[in-house]
Formats: sequence, structure tokens, C-alpha cells
Amino acid sequence: MTFAFSDRHIEEYRTQGFTIFHQILPTSLVADLRRVCDGARDLARTERGPQAQRLQPIANFPLDQQPFLDYVELPALNDAIHRLLSPAFRLGGPAIMGVLFEPADLPWCTAWHRDWRDNMTGLDLARWDASFTDDRYFNQVNCALYSDTCTWVVPGSHLRRDLPREIARFPVRPISGPDLDGKPYAEREWACLKYVRSMPGAQQLRLDAGDFCVYRNTLWHIGNYLPYARRATLHDAVDTDEFMTWRKETLAELQVRREAGHGMENPNA
Repeated sequence: MTFAFSDRHIEEYRTQGFTIFHQILPTSLVADLRRVCDGARDLARTERGPQAQRLQPIANFPLDQQPFLDYVELPALNDAIHRLLSPAFRLGGPAIMGVLFEPADLPWCTAWHRDWRDNMTGLDLARWDASFTDDRYFNQVNCALYSDTCTWVVPGSHLRRDLPREIARFPVRPISGPDLDGKPYAEREWACLKYVRSMPGAQQLRLDAGDFCVYRNTLWHIGNYLPYARRATLHDAVDTDEFMTWRKETLAELQVRREAGHGMENPNA
């Protein structure tokens, strides 16, 4: 199947907060990326243990960088991004990008979150509120090299603050994940799935090899990971000059707040 961009992608991205460019990567590039990412998986586990699920940024590790550069320079992909957003947007590439893997031993999931709000302790929420509906910020990528059903989202949540039912589900901040301590394999798997499904409106994303999903990381989302589900997914950004500046300023602000001993504000309001 040859990928074809359409107005549907624009509508989905605006209203749902994500869209998928199905099989936009050619099979030859998928094969090259799989080869390199198999080595990246081994490297991540050697350095960080069997549960390591990320190696990032790719540019910092002794891996063949050419397949990642071929991905960044892929004409069809860049054309689709420019049509979805504008020519001012670009892929982050190896200096930003990571690769996401399956855990080697035990099922695990993240907590439900909105990036930069729930997982950046001490963030001044005024900075998040001012930017979270602006397309120049918070564009994230999962590009699958194998079938990937790890990511769940709440479609449309990128356009709003939390709903009462979401606040009721997670009244305590920072949000905690499921209690997995001491649980055997199967119980961990069921506990993670129960936790993921407990979010009102949760929807599972399904990516096939070569699919490129771009999404607003200000929407509610989560990752749920299983050792028996092989994974190698490029985790990248669709970046802009404005977002690069915002990140630099915000990270500097966070450092000042941490040094001053300030905690994270309650983001429910």
C-alpha cells in the first residue's frame, strides 16, 4: 500500500490529537532500522538492566546513524509533515530521538499523564497553559518498526483541561501507576491493563511496521508494555524553533524551582 496524504489527517490531528501515516516508511528502511535497533536494545539492557525500555538520544550511542538520517530525510515523510503542519516543522532526528523497546522480564506501564504537566516536577503551569493548544509546541512521534499496540490515548483531550471524571479518577498528584510490587508476571499484566482501561475514554493505538503516528503529547496518554510483544519504535519530535526555545527556557526554570525547593503545583484547576 502506497501512503497518500489527505485532509483526513489534518482533521484527525486537529480534533483527535493524533493521526497515523500508515506504512509511510519503505520496507528497505524498516529493515535497516530494525537491524540497528536490535543492537540498540542490547546496548540499553547492558547499560540499564533487563527492564530498560528506552535508549535516547540515539546520537549519543555507538550505533550506525545512517538509517536514522535516512528516516529524517525521507521525502514522503517530510512532505506529509509539512502538509499537516507547515514547512516550519521538522523531525527532531538523532540528537533528540530515542528508541522504545519491550521489557525483557516483566510487564510494566507508565502512569497516565500529559507531558510537561504531570511528568515535569515543578513546572509553572502558566507556561504549560500558554502553549498546550499551540501547534508549534508538543508534537511527538511514535514510528513503529514492528506492530505496536503499547500506546493508549484519550482522543480530543489535547484541546481542554481535565474533565471532572478524570479528576475523580486521579485526584492525587503526581499521578501514580498501578501497584505492581511483589506481583507475579500474569498478575502484573492484568493489573497494568486494568489500570490503563480505568481512564474514561481511553483508546488503544494500533501501529503496524512502517506506520508513523504524530500526536499532541498534551493529550492524556500512557504506555503499556509486555515482554512477549517485541517492540522497536522510534520516539521522536516534530520540532520548531519556538519549541526549542521554550524547552530551553522551561528546563532552566525547572532547575531554579528545584533549587528553591518548590514542588509541583496541582494541575487540576
